[in-house]
Amino acid sequence: MAEPLVTFEQDGAIGTITLRRPEKFNALDIPMLRALETALDAAEMAEGVRVVLLRGEGKGFCAGGDVEAWAQMSAADFQVQWVRYGHRVFDRLARLRQPTIAVLSGHALGGGLELAAACDFRVAETQMKLGFPETSIGVVPGWSGTQRAVRRFGAQTVRRMALGGEILLAPEALALGIVDRVVATGNAHEEAKAWAEKIAERGPLATEAAKLMIAVAEGEESAAATEALASGFIALTGDLKAGVDAFKAKQKPAFSRS
Repeated sequence: MAEPLVTFEQDGAIGTITLRRPEKFNALDIPMLRALETALDAAEMAEGVRVVLLRGEGKGFCAGGDVEAWAQMSAADFQVQWVRYGHRVFDRLARLRQPTIAVLSGHALGGGLELAAACDFRVAETQMKLGFPETSIGVVPGWSGTQRAVRRFGAQTVRRMALGGEILLAPEALALGIVDRVVATGNAHEEAKAWAEKIAERGPLATEAAKLMIAVAEGEESAAATEALASGFIALTGDLKAGVDAFKAKQKPAFSRS
């Protein structure tokens, strides 16, 4: 049986999603994107998980999209199967109910940086590099590198990487606000886990609600977040119970605004 390309594991309140294609520096292809989507669903539904870490196996976090996987696609397939599907998976990560931390123990380039940008926080080891090198091979960032990355890191920073071709080391990325913490080589996972444990001590419902409200302010999502917050509030009221009980009994509900 083939080894899984992406795994989800739970350790108490901390969930960990691991990209497992080290021989390709965890470059993403369609099977990996599908496996990542499945792992994100598992993390969302896992009881008791309050923070999710995203890491890569081996020396790299994620080298981005696997060029060999898309180079032979037709224009139509490239647009739909590659770009749009990748967007869907990355949006799934960005909108995960739990706070997320990208563990950058190796380089995050192109789609790898877009993947890290979809997380709430980023812990980087000092030797790792970040950038958007896509234009050097005649393509553009396609998984939110010119959209979400601009919202989160600023347009000028993204220009330097996507247009100017700058590859940044972790300390430079820290100064620009691309990563949140920089640690010595080999310490990213330990640092991220310790940070996650502190986050997990906070009120889980309040933390999830705060994440949703920040997402609305940031333009990450609005309609779904608004409905989720309103529905969560209603679910705690006596009116919902009265309505459901009346529906089951085929009676008219007596609402009390309780």
